[in-house]
Amino acid sequence: MISFRSAVEARDAEAIAATLAAGVVFHSPVAFRPYEGKPLVAAILRGVLRVFEDFRYVRELGGEGERDHALVFEARIGDVAVEGCDLLHLDEDGLIDDLTVMVRPLSAAQAVAAAMAAQFDRIKREAGAQDGA
Repeated sequence: MISFRSAVEARDAEAIAATLAAGVVFHSPVAFRPYEGKPLVAAILRGVLRVFEDFRYVRELGGEGERDHALVFEARIGDVAVEGCDLLHLDEDGLIDDLTVMVRPLSAAQAVAAAMAAQFDRIKREAGAQDGA
C-alpha cells in the first residue's frame, strides 16, 4: 500500500487521512473494541504520529493490486523499542476500510497504551472537529 506507507513515512496527516475510507475500522493493539469512522481513525493516527519516535517501515507484504497488505515497522516511545505491524485491507476503491495494528513486546504495548491514553482527550476533540466540518 504505497500511498499509506508514503504518507506515514512523510508524517503527512492529511495524506494519511486521504487513504482512509469513510467507514474505516481501526483495531488498536491495546483496546478491545474497534474504533470506527474516518474522523476518529484519522485523529488516532495523528496521535500516533505525535507519540512514535524514529518510526520506520522495515518490510512490506502484499503486492500491487492486492487488497490485503502488511507493513512491518520499528519505532520508539521514549526509551522503549516498539516493533509492530500495520495490517491493511482496501475496499474496492483502494481506500483503507480496515486497519489493525499489532505491537510487541509487552513493554512496547504498555508504552503505546500509556502514551495514547495521554493523547485521547485531544484525539476526541480533533475527531469531533472533523466530524462537524
